[in-house]
Amino acid sequence: MNLLLNKAGFFVSYACIAERKDHHFREESMSEFKNVTVVKKANIYFGGQVVSYSVLFADGTKKTLGVMQAGEYEFSTGVAEIMEILSGELEWQLKGESEWQKVVGGEAFNVPAHSIFLMKVPVVADYCCSYAS
Repeated sequence: MNLLLNKAGFFVSYACIAERKDHHFREESMSEFKNVTVVKKANIYFGGQVVSYSVLFADGTKKTLGVMQAGEYEFSTGVAEIMEILSGELEWQLKGESEWQKVVGGEAFNVPAHSIFLMKVPVVADYCCSYAS
């Protein structure tokens, strides 16, 4: 089971976070990762407008660190994801929902497995995406 340390100091499972109705929360995070493997080849999407690098941990978990240029994007998930916005801002929604939710640097949102989500990014946004295993 993958656990995330919340700002109150409690470990919370990805499954627990995924049950939040608003898919939005504020999370304190580490500013650096130690003893990891970084894949040199970039993940490049939308003609270079979104670029990330994969970070692999000894326990088998994976994160990506990336930057999104201003634009509108559609992504799909295989597994549940936690998108932590490190700087910048964006609005996002699950495809088919009517409401957009704003997220700014220092906040995060949860995307369920096997879903499609849309993002409107008005300014450059720096992010860390964590994947459930």
